[in-house]
Amino acid sequence: MLVFNACVKNRDFDEPELVCSDEDFSIVSISELKNLYAGETVQVQEDWVIKGYVVSSDKSGNFFNVLHFQDASSNPTEGLQIELELRDSHLFFDIGRSVFIKIKGLYLGQSNGLFKIGGVFTSFGNRSVGRLPNSVVFDHILLSCDTVEKILPKSVSILELNKSMVNTLVRIDNIEFKEDEIGQSFAVEKEETQRTLVDCEDNELILINSGYSDFQAQIIPDKMGVATGVLTMDKNEFQLIIRTVDDLDFNFERCEELIDEFTSTSVFISEIADPDNNSGARFLELYNSSNESLSLKGWDLVRYTNTSSEVSSTIDLSDYSIDANGLIVISPNALEFENVYGFLPTISAGTNSPADSNGDDNIALIDPFGTVIDIFGVIGEDGSNTNHEFEDGKAVRIIEVISGNSVFTESEWFIYNDTGNNGTIDKPQNAPFDYTPGIR
Repeated sequence: MLVFNACVKNRDFDEPELVCSDEDFSIVSISELKNLYAGETVQVQEDWVIKGYVVSSDKSGNFFNVLHFQDASSNPTEGLQIELELRDSHLFFDIGRSVFIKIKGLYLGQSNGLFKIGGVFTSFGNRSVGRLPNSVVFDHILLSCDTVEKILPKSVSILELNKSMVNTLVRIDNIEFKEDEIGQSFAVEKEETQRTLVDCEDNELILINSGYSDFQAQIIPDKMGVATGVLTMDKNEFQLIIRTVDDLDFNFERCEELIDEFTSTSVFISEIADPDNNSGARFLELYNSSNESLSLKGWDLVRYTNTSSEVSSTIDLSDYSIDANGLIVISPNALEFENVYGFLPTISAGTNSPADSNGDDNIALIDPFGTVIDIFGVIGEDGSNTNHEFEDGKAVRIIEVISGNSVFTESEWFIYNDTGNNGTIDKPQNAPFDYTPGIR
């Protein structure tokens, strides 16, 4: 019999005598078990047994009341976790130990993409997988008499991670902590803390650390290396949990700084539209006059409303690039834009954005380093009755312009409106016929 009743104040005590089972069970796969899940927590009625290899450990305190296991000691195809009320479970289930788990009577559920088995608890009438009571842990989890095996983590990059690896042991090479976290401890005392691992291409992976772990107060390493840990998931985001600091082998120099933000005067505003007949068909167009595609990471399009000298709205262009001699079209109302012009805009920016001006605002294109690359209008000056009013009309860059201008220059534009003041063209424009979004 296994007995675990004593309370201890530290982990310096003799390991208990363990009893193993060499019974010849009929094994079902973890995949077969997961197939029982139909969208809500279910109690397993099948008299099934699954076999797994333990990959987690609570010895350093970074795991608590949970045991992670996978279906093979190397190249696993599935992993699972079991919630249990058992402190210092590493004394019974050391890493690499194979176990038999009798599934009948346990509960199977999924939380934020993570499959788990265990006991049950109810909240507001909804059942969820909870901790298996200590009194029945060893009724369901039996130690195999097989020799403890060395677990070989699967070597993957951050981009190669997939859901089949969740609850298994993985190894990620050439990884380091995010620069702005250097000098911090692994975790805030008594708080679960997230730290961020990054590779040399700036792909990120969250590292979860317990504020009760033995290494909580240690400073995270400032080198690059290898991280080994149990892969988990929360809200469809992969996360890694290490068993001990020895799971991190960071002894190499950090990645060279990746420069992925660029500036260029080849990108500029080519057309701004405020149709007289349909304000929902407004748009703003950007053009790249160079022969190379340009990432817009860090770029912003900003609007100064009327006389304001403060930015009133911003469009972050970071998720976009602009092709060589190509255009992107930004609309405040994508559905209406498609209905009017027959195609979807590149960006749907929402109302009151820089693409939703009523003709008397000032608009600037800002590069990642805070430099104004191009501007329409004069900041602090209401455009009404000026040489930069395009109310009920449009502002179109003349074809000879091939670069942005940080100072508004009227001669670079054809400007249509409903007044014709200060040299502008008194000719209101109607959508779609008076506009050419997507065409330079």
